[in-house]
Amino acid sequence: MGKETEGMQEMQKVGIKERRIPVLYLVVPCYNEEEVVEKSAQVLGDKIRRLTRAGQIAAGSKVMFVNDGSKDDTLRLLHRIASQDTLFSVISLAGNYGHQSAILAGMMTARRYADAVVTIDADLQQDIEALDRFLESYMAGSEVVYGVRNDRRSDGIFKKGTATLYYNLLHLLGSKVITNHADYRLMSKKALDALAEYKETNLFLRGLIPTMGFPSDVVYFDVKAREAGHSKYTLSKMVTLATDGITSMSTRPLRMISALGFIVFVFSFVMSIISLVDWARGNNVPGYTTTMIVSLLIGGVTLLSLGIIGEYVGKIYMEAKHRPRYIIDTFVWKEDNEADDKEERTK
Repeated sequence: MGKETEGMQEMQKVGIKERRIPVLYLVVPCYNEEEVVEKSAQVLGDKIRRLTRAGQIAAGSKVMFVNDGSKDDTLRLLHRIASQDTLFSVISLAGNYGHQSAILAGMMTARRYADAVVTIDADLQQDIEALDRFLESYMAGSEVVYGVRNDRRSDGIFKKGTATLYYNLLHLLGSKVITNHADYRLMSKKALDALAEYKETNLFLRGLIPTMGFPSDVVYFDVKAREAGHSKYTLSKMVTLATDGITSMSTRPLRMISALGFIVFVFSFVMSIISLVDWARGNNVPGYTTTMIVSLLIGGVTLLSLGIIGEYVGKIYMEAKHRPRYIIDTFVWKEDNEADDKEERTK
């Protein structure tokens, strides 16, 4: 295990009561996943049934799909799946609120019915068979179990390099984010109830959840190829998530700006003394190169600093609005073949 997992395993806990077999909900965010959603329902539903028959989870466990404002045929397919089998339920958000908000919407809804919730992507790249080890860790006392990929061999050179750089940067800035952990995780109802107390609009669950302090564990798994379709995480979305991860979990960039400003001030002060000494000695220094270097350096540092500060000001601006992180348009949840449809829920 890496350094970020040190101290996370607290499996020998004093005073923890033996847990009952949990009602488990799988929360699956979907955005334009019409190519894979039926296959995903088949695989996830089969896994839930096998776990139930094996006595690892209780009756009433479900797969909960969250439609994050899909523009294709995803929602119609999900409604058809839910209408044919009570094992599946569907939340449809009023618009596209983003991956993190879709996950949160599913978790906050599922915690009303489940003892434990696992979030997993619809593309089936995350190994569903790792659920057995998630549940073993949960039964041993973990409130949060993180799924961590064994390696990044399936990624291209660019993505692998930028991911490594990004995690190193986050750790340098003091974030507790776990290397190579996306959003494949198990959370107990206790942990979800605690997460509900966090009200920030700018969500970065990968960094936020490890700060909660609950007994945790890590389960490693191999990443598989996508069953169908293509990734909806574009470069711009990944950059946005990366920026949110840095600005939402650390103020060190602001402190680095202060340090950089001090260094530039000292440099400028020294250059000013040198220039004055040369002038006093009567040296005829053209100074074009020096002037250009100093001007570009100070200008570049100033603009970079303003950009970083602007990111934080923008986050403050969005938090001050207190807008809902998501709006649920429709919620289809069935038990014993009786529909209980709930509409227009706002969180």
